[in-house]
Amino acid sequence: MKKFCVLLLLLSTALYLQAQKALLNLPADTALLSEKLCQPCSWKPFPTADDSYWQQTLPANLRNSYIHYGEKYAGKTWPSLSVTLFSEFKTKGNRTRYESFCFEKRRQLAALAIAELAEGKGRFIHDIANGLWSTLEEEWWGLPAHYGTPVPRTEDQNVDLFNAETASLVAWTAYLFKKQLDAITPMIYQRVDADINRRILQPALHHNYWWKKAGMNWNPWICSNWLSCILLFEHDRRQQLEGVKQVMMAMDAFVSAYPDDGGCDEGADYWDRAAASLYECMRQLNSATDNSYDFRSQAKLNAMAAYAYKMYIANGYCVNFADAHSNCIPHKLNILYPMAQYFDNSVLKGYAAYLAHFQDFENNAAALFDVSGNWPALGRELFLLKEAEELMKEKVLEPQPSDVWLPRLQVMTARRGELFVAMKGGHNDESHNHNDVGSFIIYADGKPLLIDPGTGEYTSQTFSGGRYGIWTMQSQYHNLPRINGNDEKEGKQYAAKNVKYSKGSLSMDIASAYPPQARVKEWLRTVSIEGKKKARVTITENYTLDSIAGPTQLMIVTTEKPQLQHPGAIKLNTHCLHYPARQLTAHIEEVTPKMDDHLKKMWKGDIYRIVLTTNGKKREKISYWVE
Repeated sequence: MKKFCVLLLLLSTALYLQAQKALLNLPADTALLSEKLCQPCSWKPFPTADDSYWQQTLPANLRNSYIHYGEKYAGKTWPSLSVTLFSEFKTKGNRTRYESFCFEKRRQLAALAIAELAEGKGRFIHDIANGLWSTLEEEWWGLPAHYGTPVPRTEDQNVDLFNAETASLVAWTAYLFKKQLDAITPMIYQRVDADINRRILQPALHHNYWWKKAGMNWNPWICSNWLSCILLFEHDRRQQLEGVKQVMMAMDAFVSAYPDDGGCDEGADYWDRAAASLYECMRQLNSATDNSYDFRSQAKLNAMAAYAYKMYIANGYCVNFADAHSNCIPHKLNILYPMAQYFDNSVLKGYAAYLAHFQDFENNAAALFDVSGNWPALGRELFLLKEAEELMKEKVLEPQPSDVWLPRLQVMTARRGELFVAMKGGHNDESHNHNDVGSFIIYADGKPLLIDPGTGEYTSQTFSGGRYGIWTMQSQYHNLPRINGNDEKEGKQYAAKNVKYSKGSLSMDIASAYPPQARVKEWLRTVSIEGKKKARVTITENYTLDSIAGPTQLMIVTTEKPQLQHPGAIKLNTHCLHYPARQLTAHIEEVTPKMDDHLKKMWKGDIYRIVLTTNGKKREKISYWVE
């Protein structure tokens, strides 16, 4: 009887876990999918370009913005992608030169497509045809960073992020302009059809790629583009059903791995291709099955959507832990508003309306489209344009939540008066990880003050075993202590412990984030904010060292040039960092010489590091504050 009860308990636990995993309530078989999924190549989510719908529906200012954007590329040649440029990733470690060249070529195609859609006069069709043909002639649509050898080979086709992204751009362009392309020659559309099948449909369907079970952005990012290609270009009913089923299984795996609080451990910048790409999958699946799959009631999915505004600071800035950029989500209006509509989230809708107003969407839509991805996201823009009039009628609301706490991600944000603070716990093996357990940032008057520098240009070192040799990944260039001359270490075991949150305050023991050489028994760090009109952020370090083996210092990175007014006070423009001069000695370092062009563009100026050196005691409690 006892064994039976144990067996029953194990079985019920397994069933519970299985139920927890199946968050999307996907059918155990394909009966519903077989019944409801549209027939191959019959999906018509939008009118095509030969329909006057676009000219009649879109406001004139919006259309003119797209038309002027496309005119910049009209008549331009379509260069081939250099094999020597492709090989630079392996030979020199540089990935950005090839990517910039590749992305610009795709930007040119997307710009011409949206201009022709807006104008509808055939003026850009020959450029579009030439652009499609040139793209089809490329040996491989992926990036060298995702490829094993210096030179791509046809037989080594692999479905990576940008193979899928390019396939989606080509597919949507061909869908919109089939009639006009066929008037030039049917060979263009036929070649698109064959290449979509060869480059993405067949390999994605028949290979068990790791990303199909991943809990990070590759999964939904690729799946959203793969699904577009299935719905637009898969001719075989059996393969269509199997492909969509695999996408659904991948969606389920992604959601199951996601924290219940909806937090994206890859940072706010990657939300765009994590939760937002998952929504693209849901949207397309629902559209292609006569609205048979409704995911709006799922609490976790709603939390994943809300993360977008929860990480917003002000003036276009967002919390930028990990590899994220500080000014990221405002560029993604074409996914943000449709997602807000789908989940009927009033704050998210107000946020999207604010961003549209802030960036003058009606007159500046093309500029926002231009930065909506590594190249303009044509499929996303089409869905946005169906809702453009509604967006422009929405009530503008800049989100200003006073307190946010994501317990699984261990991220806190709080705002009081003119100050905003965010702090993170977690561990040092998160996706796109930096060694930053316990780090915090402070913004003042909606502008950066104490910062996380973020990440520079991606190179071959960025995602290699040498990642933590890059200065931006190291804890000493985050707002963290160096303990006995040691920085935090990478790895899941290097994590925050005893994490405690209350509104406006987060504390944790970060000693476990450091290696044994740091000889730290406990390092209890507390960051809190208080006040209303005149706010203050206080940081308290309460630590015990086993012994003294080197200098222990508090590192603080700032965008403002620090001015040491007197021991105990460092002026940061209109704000001030106060510290106990009897416990800490300050000196200032300029970090700007370490910055590449990417970081200089992000921060729009110099950055500095304040180093506060302790007096060498084994046990100490130190409080310092910004006001």
